Amino acid sequence: MVGELIAGTAAGLTKPATVLIERVSDAVGGIAKPWQIQRVAKANAKANLIVAQSEIEITELQQRAAHRFIEEETKNQINIESITHQAIPHLSEDAEPEKIDDDFLRNFFDKSRLVSDEQMQDIWARILAGEANNPGTFSRKTINILADMDKSDADLFTRLCCYIWVFPGGAEPLVFVQDDFFTKRGVYLSSLAEIASLGLLHTSNLGFSLQGLPSKVTVSYFGRRVELSLAEGSNGTISCGDIVLTGAGRQIASITRLSPVHGLFEFMCEKWEKDSNIESVRVLS
Repeated sequence: MVGELIAGTAAGLTKPATVLIERVSDAVGGIAKPWQIQRVAKANAKANLIVAQSEIEITELQQRAAHRFIEEETKNQINIESITHQAIPHLSEDAEPEKIDDDFLRNFFDKSRLVSDEQMQDIWARILAGEANNPGTFSRKTINILADMDKSDADLFTRLCCYIWVFPGGAEPLVFVQDDFFTKRGVYLSSLAEIASLGLLHTSNLGFSLQGLPSKVTVSYFGRRVELSLAEGSNGTISCGDIVLTGAGRQIASITRLSPVHGLFEFMCEKWEKDSNIESVRVLS
């Protein structure tokens, strides 16, 4: 089915998409290329023909094992081709899939071939496209962490990423677990600990701080900006909540579909106005 989808768009494939399909095919030992499609039914028929022509006597148990192997590999192939197909729309015009490391691709599909859930496949597809757009963006550790995530983990991490603010030089989710604003929205210490155990973030009961900031700093949340004027005794430091993302967390967050949390912008402005390290808060947009 996926092979037919890829074939159906063959005429409109860009060069990066064509090269990506070739790289994936080389890495996993064959994929349904637009110009070289081998349907699953044909593959099964070919396998049966090989067995029929063989002079080796096969027991009933071995036959069941062979059929199970073919069925499992068929499902894996469908998953591989589905993820590859979903990655194509996310490729940039200047993507360089030819520069993706061979070991990365093999490890990527060794883990993702077992993923059949549509939402999880979308995440894997975006990572594949992101790696093609900028080879070396995603680490082996990130791929292995993603392989340990289930749908509920992905949902929870996505919700946490919706609290990300952009600061000079980086971005962090601003989450203060003790505030009712967050607990009313399902953000609890237990849920943070679960995501932390995967290696996506660090937590601290003492909280984290951004340091070395200028006297005036502009931060933004989904395009809405606010200027913070730091007090003289702040030493360029403001609190950024109870969690910080790890390197793997930042990599996965970069391809996650996010939407703003209603009321968070106003909540944080009010919180900063009460912060002794901040002299004034001015909304810019």
